[in-house]
Amino acid sequence: MYIKRFALSVILLIAAASIKAQLCTGGLGDPVVNITFGTGTTPDFNFTPPSAYTYTSNTCPNDGSYTITTSTSGCFGSNWHTVSSDHTGGGAFMLVNASFNPGDFFRATVSGLCPNTTYEFAAWVMNVLKDPGGIRPDITFSIETTTGAVLNQFNTGGIPATAAPRWDKYGFFFTTTTGSTSVVLRITNNAPGGNGNDIALDDITFRPCGPAITSVIQGGGIQEDICVYEQTDYQFDATLSTGLINPVYQWQLSRDTGATWQDIPGANALQYIRQPTDAGHYQYRLTVAEAGNAGIPGCRVASNVLTIFVHTRPLVKMPPERILIKGNSIALNATVTGDAPVFTWTPPTGLSDITIVNPLASPTSDIVYKLTATSEFGCTADGFVRVKVVDGIFVPTGFTPNNDGKNDYWTIPYLDPAFNATVMVYNRYGQLVYQVTGDYVNWDGTIKGVPQPSGTFIYLIQFPEKYPMMKGVVTLVR
Repeated sequence: MYIKRFALSVILLIAAASIKAQLCTGGLGDPVVNITFGTGTTPDFNFTPPSAYTYTSNTCPNDGSYTITTSTSGCFGSNWHTVSSDHTGGGAFMLVNASFNPGDFFRATVSGLCPNTTYEFAAWVMNVLKDPGGIRPDITFSIETTTGAVLNQFNTGGIPATAAPRWDKYGFFFTTTTGSTSVVLRITNNAPGGNGNDIALDDITFRPCGPAITSVIQGGGIQEDICVYEQTDYQFDATLSTGLINPVYQWQLSRDTGATWQDIPGANALQYIRQPTDAGHYQYRLTVAEAGNAGIPGCRVASNVLTIFVHTRPLVKMPPERILIKGNSIALNATVTGDAPVFTWTPPTGLSDITIVNPLASPTSDIVYKLTATSEFGCTADGFVRVKVVDGIFVPTGFTPNNDGKNDYWTIPYLDPAFNATVMVYNRYGQLVYQVTGDYVNWDGTIKGVPQPSGTFIYLIQFPEKYPMMKGVVTLVR
């Protein structure tokens, strides 16, 4: 009994070691091969189906047929799942109804690899049959040299049916040979067709696998939020496990959340000093490759990503001055944009609420208010507005537009645009010669650029609320 138990333990340990050997314990690079089968409008056929399989445009292929599609539904009395999208959404996938005889259903020659380099192979597979009693797909993925020597292979075993459509990832690792930049991917169906053995295949990738690379921001973090005006230099430190004879380092930067990466010139050590930048979202990583392969992106493996968010201060806008007629109140007309800012007005004298962006002010004498806006990341900005308290609106009764730089314009100093008043000026013939609404009054004594003669003009000032209409005369003297 002891011998049997010992033998069983050895078998389990060997099996566990075999499974573990399929996992990359180091760093991974970007995909150098990505077979996605294209989109619905432009399907990708960059593979060779064996002669035993026939292509069809029908999204419910029969035994021994396959198609490239973006979805499938209602197949064979709805015995197949409704698959509404590919693995990632928005693209196409390969849909295979197995032939009656087991055999290959996919072959592709993959080029552009690096010699003596370990790669991760991965693919996403779905059993599209609903019936758990049907034939289970049993697939072998094999990576071979172009002369047919097997570099490594992986068998899925029977892929069970699922209650709902589900994509599962299968993968393993292989190492290219000396001087070889191409391999052959072979996918074999080990089960017969008939009642079941119907699969969807998508997103076949090859990624370089190498030593483990760990990068940190000095202090141990991997992400920092900083205000643009508080930036200092950041030091990035990386560590590399063994595995490369002559490693070459290259720090990279991404400004589009990792969609693309650019080499940082001169950043070729385990340590990198990041200097202050403009506001934005910055991501960094260290890539490593053997010296002979360093110039080929597909040979590099990458560290984890370090993220620096550089935040702007809030943008505060307000008029430099507001005019308040004594006994009334006025909105301060501030606007603030930024990352979820909070507000504080000082001093609180005469304000309806010091924590909102646009309180009502009703001070009894002239005062200057300060608004401090603080973003959710602690970035601050200030704005100032002076409130001048007056007894009423003074309207000048004359002006001299003779371009001597003195009294050349008719203005109404205390008519704040916030009053939204309409000011109209008429000549002695009742002709409207000037009008403005909700803005500063600044008449130069012309009509459409034509200077008006000396004389007396009538003005009307109408307010939408609070204040009564004002009427009077203004004399133009040349």
